[in-house]
Amino acid sequence: WDQLGCGEGGCGACTVMLSKFDRLQKKIVHFSVNACLAPICSLHHVAVTTVEGIGSTKTRLHPVQERISKSHGSQCGFCTPGIVMSMYTLLRNNPEPTMEEIENAFQGNLCRCTGYRPILQGFRTFAKDGGCCGGTGENPNCCMYQKENSKLNLSSSLFNSEEFLPLDPTQEPIFPPELMRLKDEPQKQLCFQGERVKWIQTATLKELLELKAEHPDAKLVVGNTEIGIEMKFKNKLFPLIVCPAWIPELNSVKRGPEGISFGAACPLSEMEKALVAAIAELPSYQTEVFKGVLEQLRWFAGKQVKSVASVGGNIINASPISDLNPVFMASGSKLTLVSKGTKRTVRMDHMFFPSYRKTLLSPEEILLSIEIPYSRKGEYFSAFKQASRREDDIAKVTCGMRVLFKPESDQVQELDISFGGMADKTIPALKTTRKQQGRAWNEELLQEVCASLAEELSLEPDAPGGMVEFRRTLTLSFFFKFYLTVLQKLGKDSTDKCDKLDPTYASATLLFQKEPPANVQLFQEVPKGQAEDDMLFCDDIPPYSNELYLRLVTSTKAHARIKSIDISEAQKVPGFIHFLSADDIPGSNETGLFNDETVFAKHKVTCVGHIIGAVVTDTPEHAQRAAQAVKIEYEELPAIITIEVTDLKIEKGDLKKGFAEADNVVSGELYIGGQEHFYLETHCTIAVPKGEEGEMELFVSTQNTMKTQSFVAKVLGVPDNRIVVRVKRMGGGFGGKETRSTVLSTAVALAAYKTGRPVRCMLDRDEDMLITGGRHPFLARYKVGFMKTGKIVALEVEHYSNAGNTLDLSQSIMERALFHMDNCYKIPNIRGIGRLCKTNLSSNTAFRGFGGPQGMLIAEYWMSEVALTCRLPAEEVRRLNMYKEGDLTHFNQKLEGFTLPRCWDECLESSKYHARRNEIETFNKENCWKKRGLCIIPTKFGISFTVPFLNQAGALVHVYTDGSVLLTHGGTEMGQGLHTKMIQVASKALKIPTSKIYISETSTSTVPNTSPTAASVSADINGQAVYEACKTILQRLEPFKKKNPNGSWKDWVSLTPNLGYSFETNSGNPFHYFSYGVACSEVEIDCLTGDHKNIRTDIVMDVGSSLNPAIDIGQVEGAFVQGLGLFTLEELHYSPEGTLHTRGPSTYKIPAFGNIPIDFRVSLLRDCPNKKAIYASKAVGEPPLFLASSIFFAIKDAICAARAQHADFKMKELFQLDSPATPEKIRNACVDKFTTLCVTEVSANCKPWSIRV
Repeated sequence: WDQLGCGEGGCGACTVMLSKFDRLQKKIVHFSVNACLAPICSLHHVAVTTVEGIGSTKTRLHPVQERISKSHGSQCGFCTPGIVMSMYTLLRNNPEPTMEEIENAFQGNLCRCTGYRPILQGFRTFAKDGGCCGGTGENPNCCMYQKENSKLNLSSSLFNSEEFLPLDPTQEPIFPPELMRLKDEPQKQLCFQGERVKWIQTATLKELLELKAEHPDAKLVVGNTEIGIEMKFKNKLFPLIVCPAWIPELNSVKRGPEGISFGAACPLSEMEKALVAAIAELPSYQTEVFKGVLEQLRWFAGKQVKSVASVGGNIINASPISDLNPVFMASGSKLTLVSKGTKRTVRMDHMFFPSYRKTLLSPEEILLSIEIPYSRKGEYFSAFKQASRREDDIAKVTCGMRVLFKPESDQVQELDISFGGMADKTIPALKTTRKQQGRAWNEELLQEVCASLAEELSLEPDAPGGMVEFRRTLTLSFFFKFYLTVLQKLGKDSTDKCDKLDPTYASATLLFQKEPPANVQLFQEVPKGQAEDDMLFCDDIPPYSNELYLRLVTSTKAHARIKSIDISEAQKVPGFIHFLSADDIPGSNETGLFNDETVFAKHKVTCVGHIIGAVVTDTPEHAQRAAQAVKIEYEELPAIITIEVTDLKIEKGDLKKGFAEADNVVSGELYIGGQEHFYLETHCTIAVPKGEEGEMELFVSTQNTMKTQSFVAKVLGVPDNRIVVRVKRMGGGFGGKETRSTVLSTAVALAAYKTGRPVRCMLDRDEDMLITGGRHPFLARYKVGFMKTGKIVALEVEHYSNAGNTLDLSQSIMERALFHMDNCYKIPNIRGIGRLCKTNLSSNTAFRGFGGPQGMLIAEYWMSEVALTCRLPAEEVRRLNMYKEGDLTHFNQKLEGFTLPRCWDECLESSKYHARRNEIETFNKENCWKKRGLCIIPTKFGISFTVPFLNQAGALVHVYTDGSVLLTHGGTEMGQGLHTKMIQVASKALKIPTSKIYISETSTSTVPNTSPTAASVSADINGQAVYEACKTILQRLEPFKKKNPNGSWKDWVSLTPNLGYSFETNSGNPFHYFSYGVACSEVEIDCLTGDHKNIRTDIVMDVGSSLNPAIDIGQVEGAFVQGLGLFTLEELHYSPEGTLHTRGPSTYKIPAFGNIPIDFRVSLLRDCPNKKAIYASKAVGEPPLFLASSIFFAIKDAICAARAQHADFKMKELFQLDSPATPEKIRNACVDKFTTLCVTEVSANCKPWSIRV
């Protein structure tokens, strides 16, 4: 089965392959789709292939499954089936793809664990251009290169592609013969009747027009990529759906005398193919518009959407940010509209979209076809789009631009410019274009058009979508790019009259191009069973016979009193069983780590998404309907953000004296946005009541079985020992399932208790994002004193974190931020203050790095400003201030085994930092509108083992201070026999009763993404590992036993070795040891659009003596790519009322395959054994995340180069760049003649679309 990751076609976890006989092409076609959007009714006469259908561990693996597995391309395994099916579909259509085709196949797939690199690396072996480069030296991955550089100590365990099963296209499952026999049968109309919806599949155009005449409000659906989302997320109901996908006239593609016409039901992927063929066959001057359409389709969506979404659906949907409609409008494409008895052709112009999401079609009319015109001699066309992420993203602004010149001249005859994203519909800039007729294409026209566009396309400061100045600037930037592109083409094509293109401007006309990825990487086999169907997640557990479904009912107000709850409409929904509220709780409604939360809000809600109650019904669909039918009346209260008095403070040295001695003082502020965990598997719980003594078994996707157990016991009013919590595995956690999973599991357990039946709930992606909180947004105000040499003498930083509506882990997270405010630098006089702000937002929580990345980003931020102020190279200032072996940190912990200088020197050398710095300066001189930046950043991350434990051969033993023992091992898929043996081994070794030992099926400590060990590892190896672990713990407890020989086991384990820090005295060691690493990154920004590409990253990481380099490198890459999301891509938007706008992959962008550095090199530091622990994966899971800030500071470096070039705008040298560095922030920081035209006045009482939290 496929996995449900988002329900909106945005993550690709549910990808499957469909095959059908195409009557127009007269052949069998294979294409991938998102199962979450494909209506079951649309599959008549279609064969569906899922991941189980291509191979499994029980039979044999398909080469696609084998290669992703052996190349270590699967960590949590939740996204793997979807990625496997995308690759499989590509190979069914093209057994020898190019590397570019392989990358394109994954545009609709996301992964949150691996960092993508190993997936591409494994699948590269299928590419016809992916093999040996013949030692040309162009590929850093070359086998020759690795032998030369044997000092990189690359293990020989890079996978051996010669061992792979060959791909044999003749061995694939055949198309079902019974479907083949139907290919000549005439198609007949089909009708499916559901509970509230009727689906009719029409076979002829006549049938369709008659239906539409009879039912003018019937919805036409082909790919269901829009209607599906409206039904699921906007709760729209369409009682009659008509599918015209079989009608030949609606699928035809014809080249006519004036252009190519496409039937309205033609999928975008077919349109793409037809246009590619036309460009290859027709003279270049005729295909200008086709190239523009293809450029938009290139980044339009993943293959799963393009293979079913129709061109007609895209037009009629009338989205104001459509990528294609501005192109159709500017090119003057013609649309043929038909109804019963009428037919007319209209040009898509300013009349076609009268208002928001409306077209000029009458209710009984349908769109039959669109004709995209050939371009003429002297006619030029361009299309542009800017989004947060290039692949599969909704545009902020999109446009089509066309100019036709009078024969043999540079005088404008026609100019057409249309925009999406600048109004509530696609609009042409008529006022501007009408004035340009007869004018010459020169600098004067450029200035006039820009001034006119800035005036014509003004947005109100509170416009939906926000980013007002950015969007207005983009309209000018796009026209400037078009202007330069046309100048370039005019220069090539003919006249000497026109202006010549300034060579430093040339790179601004280039369309985005990306080289195939290259990298240096180590590998090791991943457990079998992930790339196939054998991976069971919580929601994969088959339904119980009498199972019920739960759906939460949450607050729509940020702060309000609950006046009344009316469930009368919900009770009318079929299958309704019960509505749960605070009154149903037999135990305590109080919950949370600090008892400051409720299971269900009773009198008051304190955030949007606050859980008020839950409905229980017989199916998930009925549960969704019933939950929506619950009516809650509120009395709104002011939603406030208050600074609580819980201040934390670390202080060392004499600040007053330090600032007095400094040559220079710089102060400023920095805002760091939050981050959503976006684990591919949302929160899920199944609760099964056992019927005696209040016993209950829960299957939960959680990192914290202990709290899940105690919170459930508390709400039910039973002792902990009656509740069993089982975790098979998680589809990603990253800290998000450490405490917040309990908000769902307690409600589900209560429902199971109340009904006496098993109850299941897996949150939809939008609910999960709304309810469960993420990384804490931070605001810092800093003041730093330093000497002319760059030496830091004093620092004061106030940190404010947005904790949300409850305390949760916010205090520990702020503590860690304060411990990391120095990053790697010795600061003699320092004060750090942390303030937690209680706000009316969902409570924020643990997230990989746990406050460390925020504290360190602030340190590197002021460090970059010190270097700028001193006019010294940043890497020298960083090195000058770095700690040395034996130094004391600002919290007075001595640094021992300080390997950072080694990491730093190795990274400078392997990245050829100084040579590349010179190359970048040359590049920046030669390119006016593209700039490159380079930055090298160190990290020091404290690892606290408050209790020593040991990780070896996949066994991990935790001893908690209450004497309980938590045992985790690799044998998760072996059934209960193995667990029993493991408990016996540990019990014997520790000499404690088995009742003290608890086994969880995955590590429940906060080690994110522990890769599951192979299930084939036998009991002996796991047993040996557990035994060794226990022996070590006993040795470490020996001194405590001697001090207290008559004590109990519990007395001994509650003492911890010299760890424990006091904020009052600034003494004691909070960390057991530190992990170190350095990264150097190079980026290129487009100063006109704010786009950037990650060119190269080199990482040197100290992970001690790595037990498993492959897993460690997987963790380094995965953490780095998550950090890249945090610092450059992922942005949460909240309304002024506290409602989250970004609730799914369509609006919230995590890194995709195309975001990773093109050249990505990871090296583990050699010969640096860590005396303090045998390495546990905790030590490598979190530390590398912050290294992605090297990309943030490389972007800042590139912006500095852009600002220096436009010095006439009197900008300050120091400028604020908040995190994440999105295209909007990059573009707005590159001040130039276009941004100055788009300054938007904001009145005091203006309510913006989104606010910074």
